[in-house]
Amino acid sequence: MSYKENLLTKIAIDRLVQSIASAIGPVESGKRIDKTQLKQLMTYFPWSHRQERDLELYLENDGTGTTRILVLDNDLTIYRTTVDDVVLRKSPTVKEMVSIRNAIKILNDKDVVVSKKETSLHTIQSICIDRLDLSYTVADIEDIFRQGVASLENGYAEGVAESLMLFAELLGLEPAPRRFALRHHDLYGKVAEKPGGEVTFGPLVIFSRVNHTLACLETALSSRDKGRLDVLKAVAEGEAGAAATGPAVFDLMKAKVLAADPQ
Repeated sequence: MSYKENLLTKIAIDRLVQSIASAIGPVESGKRIDKTQLKQLMTYFPWSHRQERDLELYLENDGTGTTRILVLDNDLTIYRTTVDDVVLRKSPTVKEMVSIRNAIKILNDKDVVVSKKETSLHTIQSICIDRLDLSYTVADIEDIFRQGVASLENGYAEGVAESLMLFAELLGLEPAPRRFALRHHDLYGKVAEKPGGEVTFGPLVIFSRVNHTLACLETALSSRDKGRLDVLKAVAEGEAGAAATGPAVFDLMKAKVLAADPQ
């Protein structure tokens, strides 16, 4: 895959993991993992898939010996043992449960559990992303820049949004928290949490799908500022001072990427 395709894949993986993680809770919470999203995530996962009884398993090494094994269920448990041992512990038959030795294994699996839930989810995320070649050249960044500028000039909103998302990923900018979000606008910026619940957002970039305008603001806005959304709207509409507007925003983001990590 090209660099851009690999970066888009990383973003897709990160967003799936973030969404899945938000649905993970303690047993008493009643929360259930979104299995549709989990299935989407597993399309990026390189371990070997195997169905055993009613268990959906993923094996790091597809053989008969000890290996890491992920059980795809609400607990997302990763074991380090054999397939037969996992099947015995997670889906025993009545005949297997009669054995005292087996019963002990079924009741206590701490000796073979590597991780569960959020920890396992982030292991899956790391394994998926580690397969991607995320090294880039100046030419790769230039391609993203040119696509963004051409899309902006041609009125192609999805192309602008994609280039903006890619540059945001490279610069460590996050989507706007809910308190800074505007309908029909794509916003990315630096997010910081301060004591007392205050959240700041900025420097930031904003793309208005309504006006097809692009602007960036080098200052940070506070969640305590009641006029923060008015400021964002004014920047997007060109009515307030912005550090850059139009194609110059992509030029600025490109320069920041290359200055931070020239490859």
